[in-house]
Amino acid sequence: MDPLSNVLSLLKLSNYTFGGFDIGGDFSVQFPSHEGIKCYAVFSGRGWLAVEGVPAPVLMETGDCFLLATGRPFRVASDLSLPPEDGPGIYANRLQTGTISVIDGGGNCLMVGGHFNLSGAPAKVLLNILPPIVHIRDEEDRAAIRWALERMMRELREPRPGGFLIAQDLAYLMLIQALRLHLAKGVQSGVGWLFALADEQINRAITAMHDKPAHPWTLQELAKQAGMSRSSFAQKFKATVGEAAMEYLARWRMLLAGDKLTSSNAPVSEIAQSIGYQSESAFSAAFRRVMGCSPRQYRPGSRTRLPRSF
Repeated sequence: MDPLSNVLSLLKLSNYTFGGFDIGGDFSVQFPSHEGIKCYAVFSGRGWLAVEGVPAPVLMETGDCFLLATGRPFRVASDLSLPPEDGPGIYANRLQTGTISVIDGGGNCLMVGGHFNLSGAPAKVLLNILPPIVHIRDEEDRAAIRWALERMMRELREPRPGGFLIAQDLAYLMLIQALRLHLAKGVQSGVGWLFALADEQINRAITAMHDKPAHPWTLQELAKQAGMSRSSFAQKFKATVGEAAMEYLARWRMLLAGDKLTSSNAPVSEIAQSIGYQSESAFSAAFRRVMGCSPRQYRPGSRTRLPRSF
């Protein structure tokens, strides 16, 4: 499994909703700040998208898809000079057709979207890496997003056994498409583990750590994986990822341990061994240093659980 898939596998879909609106005539609708990710597809018509803190609005045309992952307030409008209506109020007060809010009808702009929240230690850092607007224009990528949105709408309208798991996979699909698009645009100038995946040498080292987290990796061995000298690798890894290679390895191990602590009843000693620690006390000390609390405090139900993000 590649490193991005490893990290995404630790995310959990906590809840999701689905909706949209069919707008006729001129419009301007304001939406407040939000948790999680909002993903929309323009099925017909066109309009402007303005996100707080982003200088230039984006023109949305039929077929376009976009993701909003930073939670900032945003507005959609045919004319941004128009006074905005309150988005949540529209859903509460206007005619609803299924999950579509009809605002004068006519299809001048038909938008459908999903809103989903993710939990898990890496969620916050993944969302913070993304730009305020991920505008998806490539037809193949747009088709995948539209299919996911349509399927998610069907699962919400026609609840059936297993629907939540299907919605979870669809949410992951949309997030992966956004992350892939972001990487494809050339993010080598950034600093962080996601940006480092674009570097072939550092990617090989990160992949090795993710594939064998319990292996007693040394800096020399990781440098060999990257095809570099020990000193050059250490310098490049820290400059690219933002932390030393051994610090990254410790953090990845603790994220894996945290996932096992919350999803299983395995003894702490067993979890410690699964990520390369023969001593439970050494593991507990490392876990506290990285995650901010002890393994037992991290488990569900503890009053003092204080997990840190990836």
